[in-house]
This record gives sequence, structure tokens and C-alpha cells, in this order.
Amino acid sequence: MENIRFVIITGLSGAGKSQAMHSFEDIGYFCVDNLPPQLIPKFAELVAQSEGKIKRIALVSDIRGGEFFSSLQEALELMEESGFDYEILFLEASDEVLIRRFKETRRRHPLAAMGSIAEGIKEEKKLLAQIRGRAHKLIDTSHLSPQQLKEEITTQYAPDSRQENILITLVAFGFKYGIPLDADLVFDVRFLPNPHYVEHLRPLTGHDEEVKNYIWKWSITHKFFQKLSDLISFLIPCYIKEGKPQLVIAIGCTGGKHRSVSLVNELAQVLKGKNYQVIKEFRDVDKV
Repeated sequence: MENIRFVIITGLSGAGKSQAMHSFEDIGYFCVDNLPPQLIPKFAELVAQSEGKIKRIALVSDIRGGEFFSSLQEALELMEESGFDYEILFLEASDEVLIRRFKETRRRHPLAAMGSIAEGIKEEKKLLAQIRGRAHKLIDTSHLSPQQLKEEITTQYAPDSRQENILITLVAFGFKYGIPLDADLVFDVRFLPNPHYVEHLRPLTGHDEEVKNYIWKWSITHKFFQKLSDLISFLIPCYIKEGKPQLVIAIGCTGGKHRSVSLVNELAQVLKGKNYQVIKEFRDVDKV
């Protein structure tokens, strides 16, 4: 599959495959969990027929699929015979860590229905030995936090798109209608000169050039915006490093029609210039 990255995530039960899949989702991969090995070649064919609509795929296939290992070997051979390129990401962890994780979550190991967790891990390692040897990437999650695992996956599977891995939503709102419930950061700009009190500007919005000129003619607007831009530019890389996939920044004025709208538009331009993904929302701009 030319220009398609196809990653098969597998490994030991409890090693973090579900967390890995969520990390792949956050960096823009189309993800499928617990796909039976027999269906992998068929799925690859469907992806190849998508006419480029799907370019990055990550799927989890593991012992939950029943007769997993013999079927997976056959599936991979069919993939190769059909000319489909793939990568295997194998996750593992120490026995002590795996046992602790199963005890903490009170989950039963899939191969230890009638025995101990340790016995289930030992049996799974034997079954996995061959597929582990075919892996393109091994990650030991014994001492990795979910954020660190995401960082490792991002570095390996999306090295050129770190700036794009966080989705920033800028929301202009009016305090009279309440603060957006999903906001991560809220900034109050009601201290800026208000176009509402200029009669010919009142029916307009922050999208209009006349309103924009009025708001930005004041030095306090420029001083505030510079400090706001500096703060946001400092914070975003910190959130990316922490593993945050989405950031909602809300800017509010009294009615959400003039000042907040203009500042959201201006901030969006700054962030897009830094190659961030930005969505603008003007929640209250059409309210009376």
C-alpha cells in the first residue's frame, strides 16, 4: 500500500495496548481494536480501495482474538503476498509490573482462567515468541507513564507532526450567557473599550472591519494581546509534552459579540502561523 502506514499493535496482555491505540488516535491514525487476525488482509484491501482517504492505520490484534497466533502468522503472510507493507509494534513489560497491573485493575489474564496470573504470563510469552521476533518496534512499558508511552509513539510514528498533534479550539463567548463548560483556559477581556457603547458599532460584530479598527486602536488592546500571545505560545508546547490532545481556550467579553470575537480571530492567525491546528467558535455572536 503505497503512502499508507499500517501498524499492527500486539504484545503481552496488560502491557498497554489500549493506551497505545488511544495515542495513535490522537496523532491522526484510523484505529481498530481487537480485529481478528483473519480479517487483517481483508481490512488492508478495503484501505487500499479507499482512494487515499485513509493514510495511517493502527490496529490492535492480540490473544483476545481466540486462535490468535497461528492465524496472525497466516494473515501476515497473505499481506506480504499481496504487496501490503506493515509494521508490528510489540508492547511488553516485566512480570512483576504485569502482575501488579492485573491485580490493581482486578482483571483476569486471558490465559489464566484456571491458574495464576504468573502462569498466564509465562504461557503468553511462549506463544508470542515468534511474533515478537518479527516486530519492527519493541516498547517496554514497565517504567513508562501513559504520557511517556504517548511521547514514544509520537516520536516513532509521527515525528514530523508534533505541532499538529494538538487541536486548539478558540471560543469567543459572552459572560452574560455563562462560561463554556469545556474550557481549559478562560480569559476575560471586559476591561477593553467596548464597541457596544458606540451607537453605529453596536449592531455589528467583531468580524466587521469597523469594530476591529475600534478595538485595536487602543494601546491597552495591543499590550494585552502581546502578553496573551506570549503566554499561550509558552503553554501549548507544555501541553503537547504532557500529552494533551486538545486545548480549549475561551475568550469572553460581556455579550460575546465584539471584543472576544475580534481577539479570537487575531489569536487564531498567530497560532496558525506557528503550524497549530486551530478551530474557531463564536458561541454567542448572533445573540441579541
